[in-house]
Amino acid sequence: MVLVPARQWFQTLVQKPEAMIDLTAAALAIAQEEYPNLDPAHCHEQLETLAAEVRSRLPATPYPLKVIEAINHVLYTEHQFQGNTDQYYDPRNSFLNDVLDRHLGIPITLALVYLDISQRIDFPMVGIGMPGHFLIRPEFEAVGIFVDAFNRGEILFEQDCEALLSQIYQRPITLQTHFLEPVTAKLFLARMLNNLKHIYLNQSEFTKGIACCDRILLLFPDHPLEHRTRGLLHYELQHWPAARHDLQQYLHLTPNAQDTLMIQRLLLELTTR
Repeated sequence: MVLVPARQWFQTLVQKPEAMIDLTAAALAIAQEEYPNLDPAHCHEQLETLAAEVRSRLPATPYPLKVIEAINHVLYTEHQFQGNTDQYYDPRNSFLNDVLDRHLGIPITLALVYLDISQRIDFPMVGIGMPGHFLIRPEFEAVGIFVDAFNRGEILFEQDCEALLSQIYQRPITLQTHFLEPVTAKLFLARMLNNLKHIYLNQSEFTKGIACCDRILLLFPDHPLEHRTRGLLHYELQHWPAARHDLQQYLHLTPNAQDTLMIQRLLLELTTR
């Protein structure tokens, strides 16, 4: 299979050791598949301009809360970045170039902007893949605070995270320790792509949904549910050999899956195609 340049770039980036994966570059590779003429250098210039503005506001002693206050002022007061609550499922919210141009995004893409700026000003932060909402926090664990990039950089403590979870799921949720663990670069990118995939599936854009599965499988080649999803999408589009390959791989990876009989029936049908 011949990969488009953006996919080749993404593949090259994510094959590096986990600690060396450049999240911003990989996110731009995702966007460049949607926008082939995208200029990554321009996006980096936008981010560096934001970082320079933050540097100009930093106090002499970089206390975490003061640094966060400076980032928040530049992003949310000066440049009016905000969570797109009106059109949350607009796919543009998932493309970093669009987020930088429109100043609108979803939790994970606004978190990515925040993380990139924090890295440029030498204030390390990490992504926190809490269920239902994405947060970030300073990398030094003892600080005990979290930042909600979707809500104008609101500072949260653990009890606030628990309250936020209960609000999201409309029932009391007990905060589990693993809810607040940092995510790896690959998990970060997979979550971005998974968000985008669900948007495309809801819009019946199955070819674009397959493209999301393709890239998730570049991150995690043996992810059974992605093989299943991609196989069913290929089936819908009458891509019979590709559907058969993915569904067979799904059963190979999860021989005791609850839907084994249904998948076997589809595979039997595909033998006549």
